[in-house]
Amino acid sequence: MIETTDIRFETSQVLRLFPTFVWTAELATENHRRIDDTIMRKLDALRGFLPDLKRGESWQSDHALHNSEEFSGLVSCIDAAAAKVMDFLKIGHEGFEITGCWANVNAPGAAHTIHSHPNNFLSGVYYVRTFNGAETINFHDPRLQTGIIRPPVAELTAENTDQVVLQVKNGTLLVFPSWLQHSVDANRGDMNRVSVSFNIMFSSYTQEMSRPLWSAEAAETRPLSLPKASNLPPLLSGARVTLVDSSAKVVRRSCAIHLLLMRHLPPARSSHRAAAYSCRRWHCRSALG
Repeated sequence: MIETTDIRFETSQVLRLFPTFVWTAELATENHRRIDDTIMRKLDALRGFLPDLKRGESWQSDHALHNSEEFSGLVSCIDAAAAKVMDFLKIGHEGFEITGCWANVNAPGAAHTIHSHPNNFLSGVYYVRTFNGAETINFHDPRLQTGIIRPPVAELTAENTDQVVLQVKNGTLLVFPSWLQHSVDANRGDMNRVSVSFNIMFSSYTQEMSRPLWSAEAAETRPLSLPKASNLPPLLSGARVTLVDSSAKVVRRSCAIHLLLMRHLPPARSSHRAAAYSCRRWHCRSALG
């Protein structure tokens, strides 16, 4: 609650309603170095004899890494962070669990378009290898109606932006609501960026609904084709829809079109998104939660 003053009013306040939180944590240096080295050895073994990623390509592992012994140290940190978030939100529950955990490897030039993580309560990312040009994540305003009127602003702030750019480093752990859309800009460095993503859901919900909706086989970057207009519902067949791959810039489109499009894309294309490009990017210089 922010208090303001004005001689015409006895009191004046600004109320923060329905805030969106991102929780940030930095692992202790020795702890994250040990975890990072273990993760990198495991990923080297998983990739085995796969060819090196070409520029603009990405690779994602299977989404059951939390069951691997090599990831037990990271899982312990994720569980502790999630417990703090649940306590902060005053959530009453009988237990939660990780429903999916997978590695992301982005070669130079590779990006991840705007997306969210359905059928889960919390999601997050742990950063294993970052460097100059590959050390940010973008969070997008979930209130799509705010884009209807977009007056110019004198200064970008957390209150008037529609995209927050958060800087991360090796050992950064982020936790955020699974519905919060986010994206990753193209890797501008000359090495592979490595992170580990995860989802968390209440244990009583996890048996069927909370598993990731994609498979490792479909997670590699590949060309994207649009279904024929005759196969789309009426809302889509006459609409201007922009499809993008992992490196393209795109324009803002409606939530309804985005959701319908995702339902009508072939399963193997599920890693691609109809995305929104925001011209207002507010760079967060401190922790958000």
